[in-house]
Amino acid sequence: MKGKRIITSLLSLSLLVCLLSGCKTSDLESDESNLPVITLGSDNYPPYNYLNEDGNPTGIDVDLATEAFKRLGYRVEVVYIDWEKNKELLESGKIDCIMACFSMEGRLNDYKWAGPYIASRQVIAVNKDSDIYALDDLKGKNVAVQSTTKPEGILLEGNYDVGNLISLNHRELIFTFLQKGYVDAIGAHEESIIQYMKDYNANFRILEEPLMKVGVGVAFSKNDKRNLCEKLDQTLNKMRKDGTSKKIIGKYLSNPEKYLEVDDFAY
Repeated sequence: MKGKRIITSLLSLSLLVCLLSGCKTSDLESDESNLPVITLGSDNYPPYNYLNEDGNPTGIDVDLATEAFKRLGYRVEVVYIDWEKNKELLESGKIDCIMACFSMEGRLNDYKWAGPYIASRQVIAVNKDSDIYALDDLKGKNVAVQSTTKPEGILLEGNYDVGNLISLNHRELIFTFLQKGYVDAIGAHEESIIQYMKDYNANFRILEEPLMKVGVGVAFSKNDKRNLCEKLDQTLNKMRKDGTSKKIIGKYLSNPEKYLEVDDFAY
């Protein structure tokens, strides 16, 4: 009987702990649901922003934004947008900010910026057996990029004598074009190419010389008067210093420290 009483007591204690934990979780969720919402505009861009197996937004930017805005007293709602209309949606107030591995370089006067919070490289990738090994080898070659992205702008400037520059609306298509041999090379953020190779076992090779090294930031409308951009910038800096950003980035990318070397960007 003594043994039975002990087991019963343990079961009762476990039930009580579960009930208490449930109350705490419920209260926490209720508290967070009452927070004002920040609408974050993005597109599908693994490992920064994508849908997980449950159909929920996840990724580096989603996790960083969720933590940073929570510290500021807000709840994040991720909205997938037509990337070519990102500035229009921001200026109209349909979204509060843009956070989608968004390069600050060349766009400083177009938005208010929080950041840079991540350092990234815009690079060229080719198929493993390609005869392209340097940027100068792009002469006369067909290159695919996502429209309105930094690689498109760099290649349109004419610094590299490519044969045809093919701009596609959706990021996923540039990888398909390369795999199918429709183009000789693609231009994109290095991390997105690495993620695609991991997810789809693609046999690409990234050129050692980058198109550009860039700082990634969060964009707000220049007309935003809430001082939210400045507060977010301060919070992201604190997260970088207290190790939170390194922990989050490390969930998705190896060597997270190199992505936090943002002090070289004097914006």
